[in-house]
Amino acid sequence: MTDQQSITIRPGGPGDAPTLLRLLDSATAWLTELGRADQWGTEPASIDPRRIAQAEAWATGDGLYLAEIDATVAGALVVGAATEYVPPATEPELYVNLLVTDRAYAGRGVGARLLAYAAELARERGVGLLRVDCFRSPDRALVRFYESCGFTATEPFTVERPGRPTWTGQVLERRVG
Repeated sequence: MTDQQSITIRPGGPGDAPTLLRLLDSATAWLTELGRADQWGTEPASIDPRRIAQAEAWATGDGLYLAEIDATVAGALVVGAATEYVPPATEPELYVNLLVTDRAYAGRGVGARLLAYAAELARERGVGLLRVDCFRSPDRALVRFYESCGFTATEPFTVERPGRPTWTGQVLERRVG
């Protein structure tokens, strides 16, 4: 495991959309190899017009942060407002819209460090609630990861996707202060 102190985090910018797509492509390929195509599908994000537009919007917004190890991007975090498909918060919050890591850095604490950074951002902004949603697989693997990072599972939800299987999700929250 990498010492989390050696992971640097920097704000992203307009030039980082290709990096986001690379990270998403890597994660999609890995999930597909694991037989988890139900999470993000099998097609690379870099050829999906919807995902390309999403990556460009994240890169030009003000909520993108990139984790680097030895000047190489190892993961990305996007924070902002909650997505429309999750139950709304009853208080001000910071929402994790994306957390993705490069599989080449698996097990080195990149995702956990990015989530700790999101908590730091929430504290700096005077917000006491950090929320995230994730895919809720039958084995709850991703839910357990977030729980290991201090989050508590709250509302499960489903997203109907015309022409594709229903996507099962889980909202998690973490108090920061």
